[in-house]
Amino acid sequence: MTAFLIVLALVALLVVVTLAKSVRVVQQQTVGIVERFGKFKVGLQPGLNLLTPFVDKVRYTIDMREQVVAFPPQGVITEDNLMVSIDSVIYFQVNDPVRATYEISNYIQAIEQLTMTTLRNIIGGMDLEQTLTSREEINEKLRYVLDEATGKWGIRVNRVELRSIDPPPSIQDSMEKQMRADRDKRAAILTAEGMRQSAVLSAEGQKQSAILTAQGDRESRILRAQAEREARILKAQGEAQAITTVFNAIHAGKPDQGLLAYQYLQMLPSIAQGDSNKLWIIPSEIGKAMEGLGSAVGQIAGITQKAEGPFPAPELGDSAAVQVDSGMGTAATPDAAVAEADHAVQEAIAAAQNAAVSSRSQTATPAVTASPEPVAPPAAEPPQDR
Repeated sequence: MTAFLIVLALVALLVVVTLAKSVRVVQQQTVGIVERFGKFKVGLQPGLNLLTPFVDKVRYTIDMREQVVAFPPQGVITEDNLMVSIDSVIYFQVNDPVRATYEISNYIQAIEQLTMTTLRNIIGGMDLEQTLTSREEINEKLRYVLDEATGKWGIRVNRVELRSIDPPPSIQDSMEKQMRADRDKRAAILTAEGMRQSAVLSAEGQKQSAILTAQGDRESRILRAQAEREARILKAQGEAQAITTVFNAIHAGKPDQGLLAYQYLQMLPSIAQGDSNKLWIIPSEIGKAMEGLGSAVGQIAGITQKAEGPFPAPELGDSAAVQVDSGMGTAATPDAAVAEADHAVQEAIAAAQNAAVSSRSQTATPAVTASPEPVAPPAAEPPQDR
């Protein structure tokens, strides 16, 4: 009975082991490589798979997802003999798990070594400045070479990235100084350009201001000159019109010798009233001189004995013409006007004599007296018809 139980237990264990060997579960995006007696038999797909126990064996499990491998920094010499340190990142994916298993023993190590050699070939044809500024070009060349080399391994390189390119510390210091000097130079250039543009704009503004000021001054002078010219023209026109009006009024009134003598006598008191007139001599024959004044003035060239001519009288607006009325209220005749003018002449002579006597008495210097004979005002001659 004990032996039977032992055999039964062995049989059950064998069944369990057989089932474990014959059933295999494969994860998603994973392929199992099955070998039968050391030879490739089949690739297991994701899910539940049955194998021949003790005959088939899963040798490798290949991950079909895209993988990322970062390689440590590698020293590379540029064309100008400078050592730079470059670390890279490779993005690849297994397309053929069978070839990736049997064509290369370790495809990750193979990709790393291939990346190093390819980088040395590419960077060796560039100087440091090109290496630092041509990352995209380097990435594209490196990806193309790796993809072409790993294609026979069943691997596709999707992307290559250079994470850092580190030149030696001395070169970094020199580059920083160069960049600092270049930035200082550009800053100085920009400052100088700004100052130049500011000076140009200021000069243009001053120029425009001077031009506008000169134009305004010129226009102002032109306007003032035009205004002054028009003012002078209007003034001259007004004086000419006034002279014409006075001239026409004088000739329209037909002045004669008596009127001129009267105007002369009216000026004598004004002559005697000056403060500087300390001495004024009146001849004793002033009466006879006044009598002949009208005839003397009448003999002046240009003054007629009697004005004649069609001189228009000045316009007096809406006011009525002034008429000379006699004491009786009727219009005076020319003879009466002449007699009245002679009487005014005699009064003017008497006023002049009185002014001379008063002025002589007030002066400190001895005054020269007139002749002892009193000057009597000449009798008014009867008006004569002219």
